[in-house]
Amino acid sequence: MKIFMTGATGFIGGATARHLVDQGHELTCLVRDRSKASDLEALGCTLVDGDLSSRPHLAEHMAGHDALLHNAALYEVGIPKERIPILRKANVEGTANTLEAALEAEIPRVLYVSTCAVFGNTHKELATESYRRPDLDGSDGLDFTSVYEETKYEAHQIALNLIKTRDLPCVIAQPAGVYGPEDHSELGGTMNQFLDGKLPMVPFPEFGTGLTFVEDVAAGLALVLDKGEIGECYILNEDNYTMRQVLETVGELAGRKVPKRNMPTPLLKALRPIGPLVGKIMDQPPNLAELIISADGVTFWADGAKAKSELGWRPRDLESGLRQTLEAEGRLPAAA
Repeated sequence: MKIFMTGATGFIGGATARHLVDQGHELTCLVRDRSKASDLEALGCTLVDGDLSSRPHLAEHMAGHDALLHNAALYEVGIPKERIPILRKANVEGTANTLEAALEAEIPRVLYVSTCAVFGNTHKELATESYRRPDLDGSDGLDFTSVYEETKYEAHQIALNLIKTRDLPCVIAQPAGVYGPEDHSELGGTMNQFLDGKLPMVPFPEFGTGLTFVEDVAAGLALVLDKGEIGECYILNEDNYTMRQVLETVGELAGRKVPKRNMPTPLLKALRPIGPLVGKIMDQPPNLAELIISADGVTFWADGAKAKSELGWRPRDLESGLRQTLEAEGRLPAAA
């Protein structure tokens, strides 16, 4: 199958591109910076220079492909105000341009990579594909925990609307949290701080998120692209964990003790006015207020049973995935 792919230079995208090429698919990858695409070139992917801003340009290069895999997005939490238009342009406008270009180019099959973040704070409830946000019934608008969540929610609605009103032949995948070697997310940064002995207290110990090893997300996306039913959504989530549970598992594998004390959230809230300075010291994003809102007592819990039962998706458990991650990064004790 000839697949046109966006976001192939990213963390999830790179793993997905490798997986698809291994399956024998022919990939054309849209790239903004060729210096970040050497791995794609080594895989034999065809590279197309450009971004998501021009629908005609996208449609021109998509033409003749059997499928579109739209994975490109900016994942940033705790951003300063000047980054808001950049996330909106990439996640909302970019998705609209890409999916409309697919209609123009008459692409027969589309996979849009959404996220479980569109469910918002699930308040310890386990969201399924049919989950309805409680704030949808309110009169005060939606209560987003971050600009990332807001923009991905809007992009998700764009995809659903194009499926309903213009018969976009699209299937939607919703990965939860993702981890693996070279993970540069806030979660990855916290794990590295812990392993480096720079985490005296556990931040947001009850923060809950779904977690899946990156290679398993890639395999899941390939399955959704191949077997998913048009118009359906599929959550890709191995299981759900709290921050303390994740660090406890990392500690057991690496032979390190997790701090017993939790970082007092009131202290972090008091430091919000000097967020950029605190962020540098703690290796965290500059917008401390948004970081707190998106993590303090928040759960992004979701149920991946549908992808497992209907598509035969089989992700590895957290301990196995973290072991592979730590081994790849040289973080395991010599005896392990």
